Amino acid sequence: MIASKFRVNRQITRRGFTLMELMIVVAIIFIILAIAVPKYNNARMQANELSALRMVGTIHTTQAQYQSQFGKYAVTLQELGPPPSGQPGPAAADLLPGELAKGKKSGFLFQMQGTPGGYTMTVVPETYNSSGRRSFFSDQSMVIRENWGPEPATVSSKEVGN
Repeated sequence: MIASKFRVNRQITRRGFTLMELMIVVAIIFIILAIAVPKYNNARMQANELSALRMVGTIHTTQAQYQSQFGKYAVTLQELGPPPSGQPGPAAADLLPGELAKGKKSGFLFQMQGTPGGYTMTVVPETYNSSGRRSFFSDQSMVIRENWGPEPATVSSKEVGN
């Protein structure tokens, strides 16, 4: 009888994972995440910054179109955007998509102001070090300037790519 009990106990197999095995798997997952998340955030910020640079170029192009149509530069982004209703005109030329004309695109805020000889444009991240790490400045000269840091770029900031 003792021998039969011993055999029964030997035949019991272990099922499932121990707490220690589960903790090791979770730790490995956290290590992988700790490596991947910062790289993902950096790639996302770079993509947002590249998109913002492309939008600055788009605004320059639409300003040239607006100037050739109406004989002056637009002083606000809304003047370049779609009209609320009716036909396009100087108050809303329908040259920019609505989202950009409202001053927000791809994690960046766009601001444009008229000057006596043209316009200036400032582009800053919505949340510094989350949607972007640098800001941009440009004007009718079409030279794009950048500033790495939370302060907005200005006319005296260094040119992009230099």
